Amino acid sequence: MFPVVMKTLALFFTFFATMLNVHAELVTKPVTYEQGGVKLEGYLAYNDGTTALRPGVLVVPEWWGLNDYAKGRARQLAQLGYVAFAVDMYGAGVATTDPKKAGELAGQFYGKSLMAERAQAALDQLLKTGLVDETKVAAIGFCFGGAVCQALAYTGAPLAGIVSFHGSLLPASPEAAAKNHARFLICHGALDPFTKPEDIAAFKKSLDDGKIDYQFVSYSSAIHAFTNPGADAMAAASGLKGIGYNEAAARRSWQHMKLFFDEIFAAK
Repeated sequence: MFPVVMKTLALFFTFFATMLNVHAELVTKPVTYEQGGVKLEGYLAYNDGTTALRPGVLVVPEWWGLNDYAKGRARQLAQLGYVAFAVDMYGAGVATTDPKKAGELAGQFYGKSLMAERAQAALDQLLKTGLVDETKVAAIGFCFGGAVCQALAYTGAPLAGIVSFHGSLLPASPEAAAKNHARFLICHGALDPFTKPEDIAAFKKSLDDGKIDYQFVSYSSAIHAFTNPGADAMAAASGLKGIGYNEAAARRSWQHMKLFFDEIFAAK
């Protein structure tokens, strides 16, 4: 009798879980906010199948701005059970496909406190949703967005971890390393022409000197923007060289992110 009872219970819980998933829906909506006098509009994504607090993840876009690619990543995270907020760094509706314009937009942040301040404003919005377990928050970023995640972590923001996908590398000063609470996962294209070997060495040394817990993963044959399926078309349309999609590296890096999240969000 006991095996029969156990089998019946297993079928019941499977059915119950299935019914919950049937009624759960992916919720997405724009969120307006302001920082430094600039009107911003982020993108919130979550699954409404539970009222429990969940880990939250900021998604910081490439230098093109908040576009469909970044929003798609937010939706993917929501489907994994996270509350995701895609960050607006430039201003509501400001995005581009022109490399020159993108360089101008991103360039206003490098080397300035504005980079972290703009990201912090987005983090504040994520926490204000009331959906997030504030002890389990991370940030991921792509290209320019990877640098933004590092800059935010260096301020001492309450991040359990950050993931940089083919991101610019910002070495940690001793002061920044002392403030940082996050573990780092750096997903790097081994053939990325925009990052010199000496830059990688200096970055790693700064993290080692600062005793930051990090993983630096290089993906063979991958160049810049390897996670973005639209990178090849973007390169052809814009004339920008050195960017391209790599399916294997994209898939592996996303899997590495999921394993990283399992680790940093594990119950204590």
